[in-house]
Amino acid sequence: MLKRSILAAVLAASSAAVPLRAEIIEQVLVKVNGEMISKTEFESKQVAELRNRPELAKAGPTSPELQKAIAEITPDLILSSVDDLLLIQRGRENGWALGDAQFAQMVDSIKKSNNIEDEARFQEALKQEGVTMADLRRNMERMMLISQVQRVEIMDKISINDEEARTYYTQHRDDFTSATEITLREILLDVPTSDRGVNVAQDDAVRARTEELRKRLVAGEPFARLAGEYSVASSKANGGLIGPLKSEDLTPSLRDMFDKMQVGDITSVLRTQRGYQILKLESRSESKVRSFEESRNDIANKIGEIKMRAERDKYLDRLRAQATITWRNDELKKAYDTALARRHQQSESTAQAASAK
Repeated sequence: MLKRSILAAVLAASSAAVPLRAEIIEQVLVKVNGEMISKTEFESKQVAELRNRPELAKAGPTSPELQKAIAEITPDLILSSVDDLLLIQRGRENGWALGDAQFAQMVDSIKKSNNIEDEARFQEALKQEGVTMADLRRNMERMMLISQVQRVEIMDKISINDEEARTYYTQHRDDFTSATEITLREILLDVPTSDRGVNVAQDDAVRARTEELRKRLVAGEPFARLAGEYSVASSKANGGLIGPLKSEDLTPSLRDMFDKMQVGDITSVLRTQRGYQILKLESRSESKVRSFEESRNDIANKIGEIKMRAERDKYLDRLRAQATITWRNDELKKAYDTALARRHQQSESTAQAASAK
């Protein structure tokens, strides 16, 4: 969470980024079918978005970092604000509204998730956030309308046939392939260092002790016990256990070495930056490709997400084409147009990539 002082900083910075007329108390930035998005409302959304960037907590109102962050978030934020309003209006046209019983259930859910047991504490929590029950209900109804419109008019109309699913599975086989993973045990002995570097005699002595430990391991002494007694690595608390590690995350030399080993094998003494190390291949899970049937639900979800994004963009474009959008701020209009053009470009790129496959 950002400190309260950042609120004034954001308001000052956003006023500089989006020129406004000082004599107007509640500046209207844009009207969508006669319903406005105000300066206050949009700045609140900017503040909420910037709270996700803790590095800005100490930023001043004129700091380059804050100005840059506002410039980055504003195009997509104003586009999503207009999108949300179009969806909310569509929900109202359908006659949907948040009923008293539904609102009460949502409030109870909020209380439970925040461990608030009585109404007085809940009211105090709202007061600390500067939110009234009317504000809460309005916001929750808006969220409900957006969700309902997307579900009924977009998601419920999306279908995925078996051919599509099998094509996606074939083209994205790697997504359904689990990587090879290995679990190791280690014993690490440090070699003392000084300003003059490593003392050769000390290095030889540590290597000799490590070689002796390896002989004991090969003779059958438990690796976990010797790791707990002699290793200086943090893994000694778990008997030297490391992992599981994805094979692809290992250096090529280590990967090649473990590929040639059997489970239970112990490496030779290895030199590391800290000293000398012994590794044991404790277990290995081989790479496995899930079958189409095993992956069917995941495939449906992934295709559904892709189609949902595409159909949502098309649906919003239809609502936008039917709407009357009146801008009162030229700079914000430019930001909106930039974000919308970028979205269309991304949609075209996705469609082209899909057709190429």
